[in-house]
Amino acid sequence: MAIHVVQQGESLWSISKRYDTDVSEIMDVNGLQSGVLVPGLALYIPEKELFTRIYLFQPNDTLAKIAEKFDVSVSDILKTNPGIDPKQLITGQRLEIISSFKLELTTLAFAFPAAGESVLTSFSENAEHLTLLAIVAYSFTTEGNAFIEGNDEPLIKKALQLDVIPLLMVRNYENGDFNEKLAGDVLASKQTRDRLVNSLLKFVKEKGYGGVSVDMEFIPPARRADFVLFLRQLKRGLQEKILHVNVHAKTEDNPTNRIVGGHNYQEIGKVADLVAVMTIDYGYPTGPPEPIAPLWWMAQVIRYARSVIPIEKLQSAFPLYGYDKVISSNKTTALSALSAQNRAIKVGSAILYDQAAASPNYRYYAEQAQHSVWFEDIRSFTAKYQLIDAYDLAGVTYWHIGLAFPQNWAYVERNLLIRKGL
Repeated sequence: MAIHVVQQGESLWSISKRYDTDVSEIMDVNGLQSGVLVPGLALYIPEKELFTRIYLFQPNDTLAKIAEKFDVSVSDILKTNPGIDPKQLITGQRLEIISSFKLELTTLAFAFPAAGESVLTSFSENAEHLTLLAIVAYSFTTEGNAFIEGNDEPLIKKALQLDVIPLLMVRNYENGDFNEKLAGDVLASKQTRDRLVNSLLKFVKEKGYGGVSVDMEFIPPARRADFVLFLRQLKRGLQEKILHVNVHAKTEDNPTNRIVGGHNYQEIGKVADLVAVMTIDYGYPTGPPEPIAPLWWMAQVIRYARSVIPIEKLQSAFPLYGYDKVISSNKTTALSALSAQNRAIKVGSAILYDQAAASPNYRYYAEQAQHSVWFEDIRSFTAKYQLIDAYDLAGVTYWHIGLAFPQNWAYVERNLLIRKGL
């Protein structure tokens, strides 16, 4: 794999000659609309080579054991990691391993039926790279009755045809936003919890879903234990079907925090089949311009999560989008990662890269206002996949399948082995 960062004066023709590939292939893989480039643009150049795996040295490890795990030699490891002393390795030390073994992941993408034919097309194009599809179409009333918004049946049918497990995704969503009172009121009563569980199970059976993905956000801390009771009951009803739970990102347990306090990682991890930590929106809509998923923050969240949730159940969320913010007001426009990249090209802005955050960004002027755009590219996603590899997580989730990011899917095709069936 090669990542080429465009320098001033370079052209697609000169880059294609350097890597012995076609201009058309570079344009296709990177979603380019023309031959125009800007400095700092990261281009993904798929190459036929072995894979770079990341391993963190563990207690009682030896280089011989690590070499056997990745089917390489000790001398291969020493060559790839010059300067290390085999007798002085410490727990947590990062090693790069060039191996023929691909990173194996359980992947999930979220999909909105309301997007219609476009989401079906996007899903169909990338279904081979997915284990699960969470269909975002369900909420519930204050009485605990689940209901559907939109037509989920085309996505369910297509998922089953393409060997992807469809999950019913339920959210405490009302009038275009998450409603903490709705979650709190329903969770507070055994009667409404029972009603919600039963209505979800009814939809699962009638529609042919392979399980449920729960996304209850801003659960009042007082309902923390009740949420676990709800999940236990739902899992009992689902039996062998999958219970997938999305939780707010945090670096420690804050039981009284109004945003993250309602999610008890340890207890949720005991009940759920998969737990996805929402390592996105560090830089959030209407907030100041910041990275959406800075690598240093993701690492902190993952280290805490894996200390209380079994790693074979743990997923980390990846954003397929960026935020364009007016600096003076923080007015925010969301856009796909591809649209963010191509906007930089359109306005002629050089792309910068925050090394600590592993996040690309740029600024430009429009209508007498300065904008700041933070987004994702092949560099930032490569760093994220290496983080998942280093901490040995089960997999990742993508928000959401309708957002174009061809670099990511080209990387997945080349470098990852996607689990099918659970």
